[in-house]
Amino acid sequence: MEGVTSTGVYDELGVKPVINARGHLTVLGGSSPSPRVLAAMEAANRYYVDMAELLEKSGRVIAELLGAEAAYVTPGAGAALALGMAACIAGSDREKMARLPDTTGMRRELLIQKRQRYAYDRCPTIVGARLVEVGDDGGTSAGQLAAAIGPAAAAILYPAHLEGREGTVALAEVLSIAHARGVPVLVDAAGQVYPVERMKGYPASGADLVCYGAKYIGAPHSTGILCGRRELVESAAAQGFIAFETGGHIAFGRPLKLDRQEIIAVVAALREWLEMDHGARLRAYDRKAQTITRAALGLPGVTATALPEPPAPATRLRIAVDPARAGRTASEVARALLDGYPGVAVGVDGDALSVSVATLLDGDEEVVAARLREVLARQP
Repeated sequence: MEGVTSTGVYDELGVKPVINARGHLTVLGGSSPSPRVLAAMEAANRYYVDMAELLEKSGRVIAELLGAEAAYVTPGAGAALALGMAACIAGSDREKMARLPDTTGMRRELLIQKRQRYAYDRCPTIVGARLVEVGDDGGTSAGQLAAAIGPAAAAILYPAHLEGREGTVALAEVLSIAHARGVPVLVDAAGQVYPVERMKGYPASGADLVCYGAKYIGAPHSTGILCGRRELVESAAAQGFIAFETGGHIAFGRPLKLDRQEIIAVVAALREWLEMDHGARLRAYDRKAQTITRAALGLPGVTATALPEPPAPATRLRIAVDPARAGRTASEVARALLDGYPGVAVGVDGDALSVSVATLLDGDEEVVAARLREVLARQP
């Protein structure tokens, strides 16, 4: 229970610690690296290193593990999108690299299907790209996408988590259309890391660049992976945070800095993720979900549903709260949980609480269960 009770470093700052039952959210800190990853970071801390060599050789290992031509560690998936787009715009041209984000006269359009707009599609535009919606309220057709690829098109952005959305062109067809016109496809696969075959499937699909958030595989919250075609990854690396010192040219990527410990952590986390018994991992999630479900049993106006539905192991819960019987709304329950010490953070989806067990450390589920029962059993 050390992870549940040890709060001194936060207490010293006057910051309330929170048990995260919402998932790998940036606003809650993203991830909790495993002991294996933490040990690798601690070992990396002993010596300094040539960062160019570390980035290059860690990239080789990551690329081999993922089945990609090349890879580069980034400070998060958002940074991977930005560096990837910079590579699509500038290529190997050092003068163009030095001008970004001024893209005057360059190919700078980043195409996206209208029904695939999402919260983070601005990330790749910080290098001077111009986001262009393709399609209309009825969706996007293959013909519309092909027609939109003009002389200013630098890339197509494809958010992998929206694959299959009605009114959109599938990734395989997008790749075919783009490649026939010499335009790369930038895939945002930030959290698409499981099943492992799916994670490896994006580089294998022929996608030119693929972006992952390494927090989803147990690396630090501040890390990500860019992988794909060698010449594009090399362009991204040439525009990274050490470009001025090692490449002899100006590049925009200085703010996207990494620690040597973070780079080592990504390699360690990826190896662990690919070697992991994911069946055992999911069964552990299911046990935690059952613990929380049992706490909700018998409470008036409360119904807990495991997701996905049995017999699949549960990774999250939907806890419906009927205000008429429970005496409070789901939002009020969530606020009460967060107001405790430590706070318990859950999501709210209309009249229900949304609970993710993937980010609960061992023992956290007992605390969440007890607090949930306490709050819901309390007289309003």
